[in-house]
Amino acid sequence: MNLSARAGGLPIVIAHRGASGTLPDHTLEGYRLAVRQGADFIEPDLVSTRDGVLIARHEPNITETTDVGARRQFADRRTTKTIDGQSETGWFANDFTLAEIKTLRAVQPLAFRDQSHNGLYEIPTLQEVIDLARSESARTGRVVGIYPETKHPSYFRAIGLPLEEPLLAALAANGLDRADAPVFIQSFEVANLKQLAAATEVPLVQLIGGYRTATDGTPVYRRPYDFALAGDIRTYAELMTSTGLAEIARYAVAIGPWKHSIVPVQPHAGTWRLTRPSGLVADAHAAGLLVHAYTFRNEARYLAADYAGDPAAEYRQFYALGVDGVFSDFAETAVTARTG
Repeated sequence: MNLSARAGGLPIVIAHRGASGTLPDHTLEGYRLAVRQGADFIEPDLVSTRDGVLIARHEPNITETTDVGARRQFADRRTTKTIDGQSETGWFANDFTLAEIKTLRAVQPLAFRDQSHNGLYEIPTLQEVIDLARSESARTGRVVGIYPETKHPSYFRAIGLPLEEPLLAALAANGLDRADAPVFIQSFEVANLKQLAAATEVPLVQLIGGYRTATDGTPVYRRPYDFALAGDIRTYAELMTSTGLAEIARYAVAIGPWKHSIVPVQPHAGTWRLTRPSGLVADAHAAGLLVHAYTFRNEARYLAADYAGDPAAEYRQFYALGVDGVFSDFAETAVTARTG
């Protein structure tokens, strides 16, 4: 499989948390639906259980994505932890064994999306996601890749449940530890990607955190959390400079920036208006890096006013700007737009 683009030079479509616009995040049913919609890769965010098993959840805090809050037997597990410097209260995957996690069911975390599938689907392990990608590849006759993200790797390593070693072990056990395997590993941190680069040939992706808009209209970027721990004052903005991109190219094959780092927006009359596209795609390509932008969603609340409510218009703009892939909650829309 050509990891940079599909046949014909088309950008890849990465199913963000599965078919998360339709079904609860990170379920086998959601991943399977995304494949039927045409996704090239399915994206499991990885966290660890107490017994060291990697499962697919967006965060270690599983309060909003499972029905754990309704399970009386786990009421005493509710606690407060500090994740990447922020205090959070709820239930956390690393306080549960896999057997306990398997008694829970996924729920849709966004209230404005369909809630009718809440409580129906299990929480999958990484191995189950790999198995699904393999079976769907066989069923469809096309390669379905996986695009795992190590979530909060510094946090998990600090509590003795590192993500990287079990991830690499799972890939090796499944024959996916090759440079040409249909796999990308992604992270918002830098140090763990550099660690992975020394341990595997699997392609790596440096995720680039988004920004908030200051009162004067300028973007304000935060730091990768491992930079904060190390006292490194650089922010994600510095990673997108020519110097930063050249550094990334030494350990990764791609960047995963927020889409508004490519096409910035400004608040306008209760919505957003597009401004002039940045040169990030061209700069990344000049550094030898692919660009996989996130996150594309169909709902009007996520679209700048310039798109007039048409999500396909947003995809077409980004495809025209030369992105090599998109993370989408609605893979079918992304697939249709790249050939429309």
